Amino acid sequence: SVAMSHAEMGKFNISPDEDSSSYSSNSNDFSYPYPTKPAAMKSRYADIDPENQNFLLDSNAGKKKYETQYHPGTTSFGMSVFNLSNAIVGSGILGLSYAMANTGIALFVILLLFVSIFSLYSVHLLLKTANEGGSLLYEQLGMKAFGMAGKLAASGSITMQNIGAMSSYLFIVKYELPLVIKTFMNIEENTGEWYLNGDYLVLMVSVILILPLSLLKNLGYLGYTSGFSLLCMVFFLIVVIWKMFQIPCPMDSDIMNVTVNSTLVPLIDKNITTDDICKPKYFIFNSQTVYAVPILTFSFVCHPAILPIYEELKSRSRKRMMNVSYVSFFAMFLMYLLAALFGYLTFYGNVEPELLHTYSAYLGADVLLLIVRLAVLMAVTLTVPVVIFPIRSSITQLLWAGKEFRWWRHCAITVALLTFTNVLVIFVPTIRDIFGFIGASAAAMLIFILPSAFYIKLVKKEPMKSVQKIGAALFFLSGILVMTGCMTLIILDWTRNDASDGH
Repeated sequence: SVAMSHAEMGKFNISPDEDSSSYSSNSNDFSYPYPTKPAAMKSRYADIDPENQNFLLDSNAGKKKYETQYHPGTTSFGMSVFNLSNAIVGSGILGLSYAMANTGIALFVILLLFVSIFSLYSVHLLLKTANEGGSLLYEQLGMKAFGMAGKLAASGSITMQNIGAMSSYLFIVKYELPLVIKTFMNIEENTGEWYLNGDYLVLMVSVILILPLSLLKNLGYLGYTSGFSLLCMVFFLIVVIWKMFQIPCPMDSDIMNVTVNSTLVPLIDKNITTDDICKPKYFIFNSQTVYAVPILTFSFVCHPAILPIYEELKSRSRKRMMNVSYVSFFAMFLMYLLAALFGYLTFYGNVEPELLHTYSAYLGADVLLLIVRLAVLMAVTLTVPVVIFPIRSSITQLLWAGKEFRWWRHCAITVALLTFTNVLVIFVPTIRDIFGFIGASAAAMLIFILPSAFYIKLVKKEPMKSVQKIGAALFFLSGILVMTGCMTLIILDWTRNDASDGH
């Protein structure tokens, strides 16, 4: 039997933080003299728990799969941070000022903190489960934990979450592109031309730009767009901060009423005095407050991307991946907070569910705003293909598992997904409904419920009474509470609104 010293462990990239006690029991599996290639291979993956190595290496078939699945990663720490940040930051950022206008500053910061800490905890659970369950695929983990039901739950949530994300991106195209074209062509009024109609434009963008990119077989080419869309978002943030110092507070209420009625939702109370409008509020509770939690949850979902990024990480260990997560989450926390705060301090109670739209109502044709619009539009359009990938692989996994790649199937799924999302975007009235509904259901599943359920089921070496397991169980319960609570409130809000709209 070979005893491993820490120096030797270091030589083979074993992170000692992965339960080193079990290495000693494992060392008698090495039937060959130590530094041969298979041994090096074997210890290379010691961050996956040794207990699993034994069962994974039982049969030859297992061995092959094992070696392909745990290939050493090649992505540097910094690039992984970029990729993860890009997975986190999405169109949710446009809804955050609206959330703040309905919670107040203090409550918003508290909620944002809680949601980001919860998401981080859930990343921790997910990574630990992946190590224990010996798989880096969300659906596989579901399969290992709860059989078909687990697999369905995982792929269902990923599909819903990503369709939500896609439709929110296309929503932005639908509302922003007509305004960009108007400004470019210097058209004041909407004269009813087809190229000013958001619905047609969404279809065109989908067919001309998104479809070709979505039909690519690998994600590799889309890696370039992730850095670019992050840059666009940073630019958006800078402009939001800059505009706060430019737009005076009591905005001309005439323009207000006209523009507000013609846009998505009439938000303004006619009886508020001007000095009251311009004071920031710290705690607000109203019928819209309930949308804040799902909008925030929606903004921090990156969980389908965690495992692929982890798989690609250079000198992979759980600790290193957690550091990637800390950096990304902290950066995005700051970005979200600043975007929400400055957007709110510009418009106070008059923020619409989609921030950019609010600017155009006040500024009309503004060159800087035009560039921001284009940047956000680019960022959003280029992210849609990335979002289609997990859905497509989920659907293929479910319906055609183990069949070889077929172009017609690949294309058919892509076209079907894009068609479905376009129909949603053309017929659902506001982005808030999508954010709210998906945030309350799928995002709660991906952040709270699935990681903790998989953890409880798959991490065998901790007893049910251990702190970790109890923590995971509490997390599971809080997820169910968030989900049911938000759903109930949103459905109540919908029925109330329908009654008042006279539908």
